[in-house]
Amino acid sequence: MIRWRTVALLSVLAALAACNKDKAAEPPAELVDIKQTLPVERLWSTSVGGGGEKLRLALGIAAADDVLYAASRKGEVRALDAANGRTRWESDVKVELAAGPSAGEGLVVVGTSSGTVIALEAADGKERWRAKLSGEVLAAPLVAGGRVIVRTVDGRLRALEAADGKEAWMVEDLVPRLTLRGTSPPVRAGDVVFCGFDTGRVMAVSIPTGDILWQAQVSTPRGRSELERLADIDAAVRVAGDEVYAVGYQGRIAMIARDSGQIWWTRDLSSYRDIGMDEGQLYVATSDGDVVAMRRRDGGVAWQQAGLKRRGLGAPVLHGGAVVVGDFDGYLHWLDRETGRFVARERPGSTRFATTPIVIGDRLFVIDDGGEITAFRAGAGPGR
Repeated sequence: MIRWRTVALLSVLAALAACNKDKAAEPPAELVDIKQTLPVERLWSTSVGGGGEKLRLALGIAAADDVLYAASRKGEVRALDAANGRTRWESDVKVELAAGPSAGEGLVVVGTSSGTVIALEAADGKERWRAKLSGEVLAAPLVAGGRVIVRTVDGRLRALEAADGKEAWMVEDLVPRLTLRGTSPPVRAGDVVFCGFDTGRVMAVSIPTGDILWQAQVSTPRGRSELERLADIDAAVRVAGDEVYAVGYQGRIAMIARDSGQIWWTRDLSSYRDIGMDEGQLYVATSDGDVVAMRRRDGGVAWQQAGLKRRGLGAPVLHGGAVVVGDFDGYLHWLDRETGRFVARERPGSTRFATTPIVIGDRLFVIDDGGEITAFRAGAGPGR
């Protein structure tokens, strides 16, 4: 679906490619055979249903207390035992879903493209409340500090009371005339929520009061056309200690001071997927399909893997001592963290991986656009 303010990502990419009619579109990189040096074991698989090709939008997986939560486009929310995939409870909210679930503080929360937020009891799936907002919910809400914090496509970040769904505060940013179809999910660190916006800006907001603590301009729109000026931050902001990391589309990746919003370093890079991170490096799937490892201290490139170009990569995460990333064709690729070389590959299905996987200990949980959830174990345990 194409809208003036919110454009489907594939439509944007196609339009950008069409700007250069003399240059033929390049096909996705063909996968080459690899020597599998990292043992990967498939533990279990189950389905929550997809509801149509590429219509899961931001429907991923959430985890709390060794329970997984997932939802279908058609409105079914399910709690699964992380050990074996068995259903603990299932609830039908009777509306089409677009984002979530998120879990925390005894709640499971989902959102719709019509702007409805629904909170369920994590114990049994019973509905606690639902609230109607003014904009589409295309990012998983955040449950934190007695609040449910929701980012909507109209440029607003709202905090709803976890007890009853009443609005506690709201902040907003400008919305460009043209944006990618998606929004940055809010992220908590202490009593502060961090979130990216379509202007290329990151905000830090107090969870108790809604006060804006700082704003940092990570990506600056540039170019003659509105397509060229897309600079959305759709990826989740990452926080580690005193450091905040954010990346924008057609823009930059930046390291920001958590207390002040001062930008410590930036590098030109384009991505709309969440950033992976360990003690020393960041891992980014670029919008072109490269996987890049960057040093956290200065943004220098440690390695770059170009073997997955134009394969529509999802977000990289750390698993089994390696970096794992999914692609548009249902493959999962494990890359060595030190060199970027392929060390394992699995294909649980033939459907795209678009949402960020979940890692619990030595187990990886992924969901594809068809709603198929698969659990893996790899190597000797989680990354260092």
